[in-house]
Amino acid sequence: MRLTIQMPDLGKALAGTERAIESAVTSGMRDATTGLKEALRQDVVSSRLGERLSRTWRGKTYPDTGSSMEAAAFVWSKAPKLIDAFDRGVVIRSKSGFWLAIPTAAAGTSGIGANGRSARITPGGWERRTGMRLRFVYRRGQPSLLVADNARINTKGRAAPNRRKTGHATAVIFLLVPQVSLRKRLDIDAAARAWAGRVPSLIARHWRTS
Repeated sequence: MRLTIQMPDLGKALAGTERAIESAVTSGMRDATTGLKEALRQDVVSSRLGERLSRTWRGKTYPDTGSSMEAAAFVWSKAPKLIDAFDRGVVIRSKSGFWLAIPTAAAGTSGIGANGRSARITPGGWERRTGMRLRFVYRRGQPSLLVADNARINTKGRAAPNRRKTGHATAVIFLLVPQVSLRKRLDIDAAARAWAGRVPSLIARHWRTS
């Protein structure tokens, strides 16, 4: 009886194994990207910072197409300064050293910039948008105010010019404070560490099914 042992084509065998590893690593990193992004979004929502801010988190896995043993995950926010402020807890002061103007609901959410385009709400931008003037009201021991006289509150809850002869009111448009303290409400590092620790198991899960 004669037995013949034929050596396998090592090149093909290793090539197949390498492709399987690349696929598992890339798939695992895609899972990690999605998982971390969703965890960070949930952290924002559970901290009561709103769905809008939560959706600023984005995720991307490299390479864009195909597979690689060096696949990497990248997760970032499109509002990095705001996210960082709530992650660290900071004291915000006016750049000019005077007041921070905090808009009330009556102010709305946008103003008109010096270029005539819609811009972030500011006292000047609010005046340009509404054509109304703001009046400073000093209050000792309390936040001072910027108010609009001869105003009305429209159906959207925003202050607008009152062109009627009756029903004139003074609306509070901005609160003025010297600084605002933001307490730490997010924990980005904890979420990143948790998902980094799961990467080996995510890769292994795809390796078993590859």
